[in-house]
Amino acid sequence: MIRLNVAEPLATDAQIALGPEQSHYLSSVMRRQPGDALLLFNGADGEWLGIVLDVRKKGVVLQVKEKVRDQIAAPDLELVVALVKRARLETIVEKAAELGAARVRLVITERTNADHAKVARLQAIAVEAAEQTGRLDVPQVLEPVKLPRLVQGWDAGRRLLFCDEGGDAAPALQALSEQPAGSWAVLIGPEGGFSPVEREVLRALPYATAASLGPRILRADTAAIAALTLWQAALGDWRT
Repeated sequence: MIRLNVAEPLATDAQIALGPEQSHYLSSVMRRQPGDALLLFNGADGEWLGIVLDVRKKGVVLQVKEKVRDQIAAPDLELVVALVKRARLETIVEKAAELGAARVRLVITERTNADHAKVARLQAIAVEAAEQTGRLDVPQVLEPVKLPRLVQGWDAGRRLLFCDEGGDAAPALQALSEQPAGSWAVLIGPEGGFSPVEREVLRALPYATAASLGPRILRADTAAIAALTLWQAALGDWRT
């Protein structure tokens, strides 16, 4: 069944007028007609059954019928990733949404090979992935910041899994098994890796845990998927 993320509050008999993009998707792409059912979520009110109430030139109108799933708390997990080329960055955001990340923070490092990102496009990818994967919220994609600024404003209560290519860190699963659950972030560097100065700074952070992702050099998108998977297996909702 089609799932849509909406911004409006969800309650029995509420009516929702969709915007142009979602209206076009339902009426022209998916060919939905009045009376057809779909699922709705907004990140706060759980998941609701809805129906297409009307298909107008100005847009599609939905009616909310009944709740089918309560809102549940997702793992407090962030992905912090250095900017890479567009296609790989889009893959990273999509897979981060599928793997349960609550936020994606974009960072600029000394060896970053890109200096900007289309955040609105990445956010749309996150929405689509959330709709398809069955989660009840959508990860937020944040504007890029430079690594020193990110570290300076860091919440020390959030642990940081620093995926270090230096070769002398413990395997990620072993490193995570020694850590408590709670608020975490996974940090993935650029294709060229972190500079020696950046590695030194990151390893000195009291809330950071350096970890290896194995003997092979991984591309940023592969590294992000691997690290998020390992965190979910060790400390996240894959344990339940």
